[in-house]
Amino acid sequence: MNITKRATNEREYPNWKELENGGRLYWRDIPSKDGSSKIARYEKIVDVNENTVSFTQKILNAEGKILEIHEKFPINKGHIILFLLILVSITTFFFIHL
Repeated sequence: MNITKRATNEREYPNWKELENGGRLYWRDIPSKDGSSKIARYEKIVDVNENTVSFTQKILNAEGKILEIHEKFPINKGHIILFLLILVSITTFFFIHL
């Protein structure tokens, strides 16, 4: 385990939990600056040596439901807006079953 990296991660992310594989899930929540009740949650998953395995940004509403996901590492996949994804899935389902 890299103690220096762990100390840095613990400073940058006030929340974490141990994972079964010996790694950790770190996260921090940042309130929206535009006055809305949305929250940006940054999640970082590391292995037992504190090497980053994944890094994701999630946009949550006031009730804590995920509205968007932005997977940034290992591959930046851009924003996934969940409402549109659900709408496309429902439309496709009905189109196929007509």
